[in-house]
Amino acid sequence: MNRYYYDLHMHSCLSPCADDDMTPNNMIGMGTLCGLQIMALTDHNTTKNCPAFFEAAAKHGIIPIAGMELTTAEDIHLCCLFETLEEAAAFDEAVAEKRMLVKNRPDIFGDQMILNGEDDVIGVEEYFLPAATMLSLEEAAALCVEHGGVCYPAHIDRQANGIVAMLGVFPDDPPFGIAELNDPQKEEELKAQFPILNETMIVSGSDAHYLWDIREKCCYVELDDEPYSRALVRSRFFEKLRAAARAMEGYR
Repeated sequence: MNRYYYDLHMHSCLSPCADDDMTPNNMIGMGTLCGLQIMALTDHNTTKNCPAFFEAAAKHGIIPIAGMELTTAEDIHLCCLFETLEEAAAFDEAVAEKRMLVKNRPDIFGDQMILNGEDDVIGVEEYFLPAATMLSLEEAAALCVEHGGVCYPAHIDRQANGIVAMLGVFPDDPPFGIAELNDPQKEEELKAQFPILNETMIVSGSDAHYLWDIREKCCYVELDDEPYSRALVRSRFFEKLRAAARAMEGYR
């Protein structure tokens, strides 16, 4: 068993609220300096920069994870993670059908740049990505699982778009077996307030929008990685995430 330090919530320059310097290669480079081994790209309502993120990660030995921060119809943020780029791309297409198509205003909200593995701009997203989708919380969670992903509420310790702030509780339906904290030090406080979290796997993500937001290594998982390969580590990590999701279904 070996420790793998992770950051499971980061935005590239495809998210309009992220800095233009948040290119896949810059993000992976900063993550390497911070001592991370597993990094997930979770842009708002899209996975289109994940292929470039995987290419950049391969240069530094980082284990990349394709993800999305989906905004539900209730304006709740969910982290949706996928083991393969193919699953992530199929989920992107499914979510695209449920997006509110409002033209982006780069002069107000920022650019939405799609890059290749060399950080060259190969396209732009025309419509504003962070807008709420037409997917309810239950529908979004089900759609993610249908496409092979793992889904859980993002930054439940924050007011903006956190599930606790929006609903007033951590729900038992749908039965999320994982929850993300932006500040890991708030774990005990929230578990005392919402006992269901004692049965929930707690992960952490920086929600980085700038390179300096990417944290020094602090949160980790222990994984059996023999015989070592990046694909095996990713697979074992998803085994742990799916086990947590199944455990909560049994708990309910």
